[in-house]
Amino acid sequence: MQITVQELNDRIHQGKVSYIVDVRTSAEYASERPDIAVLRNHPNEFIEQLNLPRDNEIYLFCRSGRRSELAQQYLRNHGYSNTINIMGGLLAWKNAALPVTKTPGMFPIMRQVHLAAGLLALTGALGALFWKPEMAWLAVLVGTGLAISGATGFCGMAKLLGILPWNKVQETPGEQA
Repeated sequence: MQITVQELNDRIHQGKVSYIVDVRTSAEYASERPDIAVLRNHPNEFIEQLNLPRDNEIYLFCRSGRRSELAQQYLRNHGYSNTINIMGGLLAWKNAALPVTKTPGMFPIMRQVHLAAGLLALTGALGALFWKPEMAWLAVLVGTGLAISGATGFCGMAKLLGILPWNKVQETPGEQA
């Protein structure tokens, strides 16, 4: 099952929502998230450790709806029969002008990816023009990574950037779902 962010917002205001699980990384969650009291972060890579009542409705949330859809498929295959994917995720939430909490000083991981990929591609192109033609392979490598990311939804550069010290988030007890 899927619902829109407007339907979710209505259900929240009617008191019909107990569990919303944001499956984005901890750094993404810390950077920016919907301002929802029942929202809890539980990154997709640890979804098998989710410990919520299997018969309750569990709403799944991410940046665009793709990762939450993958989490929904996994959970349904493992006994969670009442999962609901929130279509469009954070992008749709912000587009609907619904309230968002941002942490000052946090640089969203996808902006870091765009910056790093752009600088690497530019370095490869300019290096090939002005220094060594072999530098063009850097731009080819970055372009290939971006194409794979776009096709599969998996971004290796985001995973790599996510382990860097400035993207580490101090977890607080009770933060995880």
